Amino acid sequence: MASIDVTRPSIARVYDAALGGKDNFEVDRQVLRGLVEGMPEVMTIARINRDALGRGVQLMARRGIRRFLDLGAGLPTADNTHQVAQRTDPSCRVVYVDKDPIVLAHGQAILAGNANTAVVTADLRDPASILGHPDVKRLIDLGEPVGVMLVAILHHLHDDEDPKGLLDAYMAAVPPGSHVFVTHFCAFDPEVTAPLEEKFLRLLGSGRFRTPAEITALFDGYELLEPGVVPNPHWHPEAPVSADLTVGQRLHYTGLARKN
Repeated sequence: MASIDVTRPSIARVYDAALGGKDNFEVDRQVLRGLVEGMPEVMTIARINRDALGRGVQLMARRGIRRFLDLGAGLPTADNTHQVAQRTDPSCRVVYVDKDPIVLAHGQAILAGNANTAVVTADLRDPASILGHPDVKRLIDLGEPVGVMLVAILHHLHDDEDPKGLLDAYMAAVPPGSHVFVTHFCAFDPEVTAPLEEKFLRLLGSGRFRTPAEITALFDGYELLEPGVVPNPHWHPEAPVSADLTVGQRLHYTGLARKN
C-alpha cells in the first residue's frame, strides 16, 4: 500500500472528519476547523450530501442498475453505496475508487467477505487505468448498465482538469441504460459562496463552486432525469422539505442522468 502522508490534508479524510469519523489526522481536522470558522453549517453539508448519495443509489437500483462505479468514494461510513444497493438486490456489484491509500486500508476491512464489492486505489483523472483495473473488469460487466457515481468529487477538479471530459470518458465506456449521478458545490449566490470557495482553495487546494448552469452542463449529451439539477434536499426527498433552505442545504446541487 502507498504510504500515507499525514502532513498534507486529504479530501477523503476532511470529509470523514466532517461526518464525525475517526479516520483522519490533525492536519485534516485543522482544515475542517478553518472551513467551519464563520460558516458553522459546513459541518452539516457532509451529512446532507451523504443522505443524497443514499437516495441516488436507491433510485438507480430501483431503475434496474446492478453495477456501480463509485469514483472518488472517500472513506467508508454509514450507508455506503454497496450497503444501499445490496439492500435492494444482494447481487449488486460495487467498485469504490479513491486515490487516498487509507481508503483502501479501511475499505478492505469493511468489505472482507463481500465478494461483490472491491476498493481500488487510483486517481479518477486516469479513466483508462481504472476501467482496465482487474477488480473493475471482474465486477463491472460493461455489457450491462452501470451507475457511474461522482459524488462531491468533480468540484475538487479545477477547470483545466476538464471534469466534463472525464465524466464523458467514463460514460463512453458504459452501455446505454447506464446512469451518471453527480453532487457538486454550487455557486448559488456569489456573495455567499465566493468566500467559502476561497477558503477551500486556500486550505485544501481544491473546491470549485460552479453555477447551476455549469453543473447542469456536465449532463449535456445525456437524458437529465427529473427534477433536474437542484439543491440536495429537493432531490427526491423522502419527506416534505421546506422551500426556504439554509445555506448549508444549498451548498450541494444534485443531478442524475441516463445514457440513451
